[in-house]
Amino acid sequence: MKDNHIICKMNYPPKHHQEANFKNCVFLAQEYPLATMISNYEGNLCTTHLPLVYQKNDSLGKFIGHIDKMNPQLKAIKNGSHLELIFHGPETYISPSIYHSTQLPTWNYFKAHFKGIPTLTENPKKVKQSLIAMTKILEGSTPAYTLEEDNPRMAAALAHIVGFEITIDSWEGKHKISQDKHQRDQKEAHEALLKKYPKQQSIIDQLYAQHQTKKH
Repeated sequence: MKDNHIICKMNYPPKHHQEANFKNCVFLAQEYPLATMISNYEGNLCTTHLPLVYQKNDSLGKFIGHIDKMNPQLKAIKNGSHLELIFHGPETYISPSIYHSTQLPTWNYFKAHFKGIPTLTENPKKVKQSLIAMTKILEGSTPAYTLEEDNPRMAAALAHIVGFEITIDSWEGKHKISQDKHQRDQKEAHEALLKKYPKQQSIIDQLYAQHQTKKH
């Protein structure tokens, strides 16, 4: 029984549903920056949903964010506990009716997982500049809003939040897009995603174009 259990762990998740291109996972995180942050500190499992911004470094890079001082997950950050981040890309139910061949119902999705060690930033000036920089990134190339340094709401908020950085030490892409199906079926699954997210066609097409299936 023990040997069988080990074999199951080694074969899951299926390699053909895993992303081998790190840049494609980063691209997903940049386009869909609301992350699910998970920690386990002293037996307490905590989950928070918050936007994170990716920043390059000499290694895999890091994610920068902010958290409320009342959030219990702050204990894990202060302790330097390992955190897992999950970024959620386009996803949809795939009905067998769309396939050319006979298949079962399934769900396709793009997910990017990152793990790393957090460090805390409590200096109000640094947190302030980080908030301004993050807002600029999230507003995009044609910003409709600028967070000014003298914004009174931000000044009040600084008493209640802290900043943190998570240095990436491992990652995993889970891109399930019917890779194991016939080519025509893969195309139909691609079109099903586009039908659900018509305004995100360029992003979805790029996720597909950059996709590299993990071989081993």
